[in-house]
Amino acid sequence: MEMMELMKSRHSVRRYLEKPIAEDLRTAINNYIYKTRQESGLNIQVCYDEPRAFKTLLAHYGSFRNAVNYIAFVGKKEEQTKVGYYGEAIVLKLQELGINTCWVAVSYSKRKTALKINKGETILCVISFGYGETQGTMHRSKKAADVSEVIGEKPSWFDAGVEAALLAPTAVNQQRFKVICENGVITIRPNGIGYYVNIDLGIIKYHFEAVTKKKAEVIN
Repeated sequence: MEMMELMKSRHSVRRYLEKPIAEDLRTAINNYIYKTRQESGLNIQVCYDEPRAFKTLLAHYGSFRNAVNYIAFVGKKEEQTKVGYYGEAIVLKLQELGINTCWVAVSYSKRKTALKINKGETILCVISFGYGETQGTMHRSKKAADVSEVIGEKPSWFDAGVEAALLAPTAVNQQRFKVICENGVITIRPNGIGYYVNIDLGIIKYHFEAVTKKKAEVIN
């Protein structure tokens, strides 16, 4: 499946079937996370069949069900943009493998996880995953003109990049970002104050670059 189609097919899923992840898929997931860990330098940990983290009131009110598998990013706050970038690469890889996912900021217990957290580190974000009860639904979206700006001549690939950026999951579906093309140079900036905006910017950067094959710089 082409990257744009993969992005279009992926939606947040919070309710999962009581079905363990198949062994061959665990191997594929573990290998991809190992590769991503080596490339990014991030502390990425994966937990299977571990129900304690999502046994919380927040998870209940957040409509999570049977969320027993998760990927966690442990580190320092200045790594948030990198977490968004590489985390979304993992999310789309899992989508390609037929596994549903959801970015999770607060609907889990940081004290009840099976994670190893070193001094000076914190859990930056978690991605739940599993076989979804459904494939999720498309989120509301702003228009391209709301999140982009062109200064000078517009490259032929820019519109596709903005379309990909609009398909990126953002906290509370805020989409508080702007993609700016100035004489062919791309920057991605926050557009207002929002929750977990730095992680969002990393996710958006991955979407833009994965579709256009062009570099984009995040300006926090």
